[in-house]
Amino acid sequence: MIFLQSIRMTRRDWRAGELRFLLIALIVAVASLSAVGFFVDRMRAGLSRDAHQLLGADLLISGDQRISPGWRSEAQRRRLTLADTVVFPSMAIAGEGDSTRSQLASLKAVSAGYPLRGSLVVADKLGGADVTTREIPAAGTVWLDANMLTALNLAVGDPLKLGDRTFKIAKVLVIEPDRGSGFINFAPRVMLSMADLASTNLVQDGSRVTYRLLLAGEPQQVQDFQQWVESDISRENLKGVRIEGLENGRPEMRATLDRGQQFLSLVGLLSALLAAVAVAMAARRFMLRHLDACAMLRCLGLTQNQVTQLYLLEFLLVGLAGSLIGVALGFGAHFMLLDLLGKFVASDLPPASVMPAVQGLVTGLLLLVGFALPPVLQLRNVPHNRVIRREQDAPQALVLATYGLGTLTFIGLLLWQAGDIKLGLLTALGFLGGFGLFALLGWLALKGSRHVRGLSRHPSWRFALTALQRRPVATVVQIVALSLGLMALLLLTVIRGDLVGAWRQATPADAPNRFVINIQDDQRADITQRLQAAGIAQPQLFPMIRGRLTQVNDKPITADTYPDDRAKRLVDREFNLSTMNQLPAQNTLTAGRWFDDSRPEASVEEGLAKTLNLKLGDKLQFDIAGQLVTAPVTSLRKLEWGSMRVNFFVILNPKLMAEMPQTWITAFNLPDAHINFGNQLTRDFPNLTVVDIGSVIKQIQGVIDQVVAAVEFLFLFTLLSGALVLYAALVGSQDERTREAGLLRALGATRKQLSQSQWIEFALIGSLAGFLAASGAAATGWALAHYVFSFTWTFSPLVWLAGMAIGAACTFAGGWVGLRHVLNQPPLQTLREA
Repeated sequence: MIFLQSIRMTRRDWRAGELRFLLIALIVAVASLSAVGFFVDRMRAGLSRDAHQLLGADLLISGDQRISPGWRSEAQRRRLTLADTVVFPSMAIAGEGDSTRSQLASLKAVSAGYPLRGSLVVADKLGGADVTTREIPAAGTVWLDANMLTALNLAVGDPLKLGDRTFKIAKVLVIEPDRGSGFINFAPRVMLSMADLASTNLVQDGSRVTYRLLLAGEPQQVQDFQQWVESDISRENLKGVRIEGLENGRPEMRATLDRGQQFLSLVGLLSALLAAVAVAMAARRFMLRHLDACAMLRCLGLTQNQVTQLYLLEFLLVGLAGSLIGVALGFGAHFMLLDLLGKFVASDLPPASVMPAVQGLVTGLLLLVGFALPPVLQLRNVPHNRVIRREQDAPQALVLATYGLGTLTFIGLLLWQAGDIKLGLLTALGFLGGFGLFALLGWLALKGSRHVRGLSRHPSWRFALTALQRRPVATVVQIVALSLGLMALLLLTVIRGDLVGAWRQATPADAPNRFVINIQDDQRADITQRLQAAGIAQPQLFPMIRGRLTQVNDKPITADTYPDDRAKRLVDREFNLSTMNQLPAQNTLTAGRWFDDSRPEASVEEGLAKTLNLKLGDKLQFDIAGQLVTAPVTSLRKLEWGSMRVNFFVILNPKLMAEMPQTWITAFNLPDAHINFGNQLTRDFPNLTVVDIGSVIKQIQGVIDQVVAAVEFLFLFTLLSGALVLYAALVGSQDERTREAGLLRALGATRKQLSQSQWIEFALIGSLAGFLAASGAAATGWALAHYVFSFTWTFSPLVWLAGMAIGAACTFAGGWVGLRHVLNQPPLQTLREA
């Protein structure tokens, strides 16, 4: 009985147009969330796949000994695909007799099938067109990168001697996806087939060689195999074996991809926020327009529970229909997004999983339960005498408790959408705090308006202020909703541009692509002059001192002191230390203070401090060329690794290091027109090592461009939700305004007076909401930049100007759409319709 009556009520409300706004709000909310969800799901899968290309595999096992045959057998049994690489430094020789030339190279022997993820990029000649290939060097041939060709003055087709074997240069190696940034890999690359490695006789007992086993397969199979290998390493207590993924295998890419995921999550967060506000406004409007109908139902004998069941079933039907339609539209819309992205997104993205569809359905129902339940509970408490009396009781405690439930539901929804607790909580608390603050400031502004009522005797001014004060709750709700909607829109437009710009600046287009190390003191002046002549405006040289950490707080430390593999590797090698008076660029102090150079002091990178369990006040001892140096930790620094600039784990104060042996290092951006500059340096200064990291820069910037393009297009869907929130806020008090306008016209107010009073009222509400929204957007942008993305943030007055202008424009537009008919028809007709 109740179910059938609920269906009849749903059909009636639909024909009357009562449910259309709520249904449209829900469809747009779920569609935007689902479109974002489907696209983000495929983008994340694609980024994960492409990130694996940076390793050349899904999983990589490396060690200084040959990989265990038992591991190979187990991997094959699990149906994983395998490939091998062997990397080591060696001399490459060109020419004969007096014209013999040699160059330290990073040799890389690869097996068939390499790389398992991604592709190699080669060229037929130096400066030739790039060609993507899945092949490896043929027997008897090698591929050289451009630096090796120019260093030895070679061309494709020339011979090159490696050990006991002479090879023919067949290709120019442009990009190898898994090159990484290890020191050996900074030397010019020579790639050959694994089948030719033995004939060179370069690998002997005691040779410094890195063996790598590359594996690829289904994610679960790879994960299970990784766990099996880790347990075997632990059981056999194996040393010198590393299991590398994107997190530890390519640290220079980790921050870039993490920020990409955070930006995508932020889009989902803002979509969820706008969806919640839109549905809440629509449900409230539905409740206000059904008070009389509910009172009639009570008069006809329905109990409170029956009224509640009727409207809950009606809302459930609407929620289910809206969620299904929204998911379907979102699925179709994400294909349009992929088409719009075009060249920015790979056409072979993995298919979407079912999770975004489930997430969309659950989101729609959660939004309805969290924000439509309180109005339904208010409907159950409508008294019988509402039919003849127009009063409405204040919300009861249970209703207020359900608003708390809605708030908790909203926070849970944000955390689910974010997939990042820190980002989700920061955004949720920011908007909830904004809700409370906006409500308080709106109420205070409403109270203050009483004192400015006498500033003008114009009837329109007095009408406008009186109308605002007559319905304080509705006015404050409208200000808060407009503020939240505009705040999200400003975050998605003006602030979004600042966030994206700051992210790009983290690895700018002019980021250093060359490092020069091993500069001697007497070469500094000459190197600086040459850099300036090559177009490097202000070259910076930093001292570099090799030292091994031997004690912490007077206790000797070794690799066995730490259980963590990374900590073992760090203390088992020499650190690159430095000394300087000023805090380097791209470094931020997170604890302590910078040097005053009055006593021994050490500044430590916070990541290293966390790995080695160091804290302020700990006393470090370094062995520098046989000299022991001790200094307490007086500051911790956060580095911007993505900037690709010269960074140091530990910096010591200048006075302490005055007598220590040191060389110098510099980093700079070398234009393509001066590609031979590095080779000229090494020819004139044979002791120098010039490191080309241009390919690493290109990979990082490529990932940034891909994610930024995706984020910018995703904002289109979120803007649609934002527009819906603004519309909901503007029409929320439309019925009451219509009745008031009709009554005032019946009492003698002219059409011109009412029109002017409406424009004044809308201007005041819109400007105040825009100002509050701009303040909230700027504060949220600063918090996101500072605490989540680690960007430098600057406030722009444009945000406040844009907020107030957009707020006033939106309220003007909404007021004209909602009330244009009221002023053009007789007041009696308006009162009858209202």
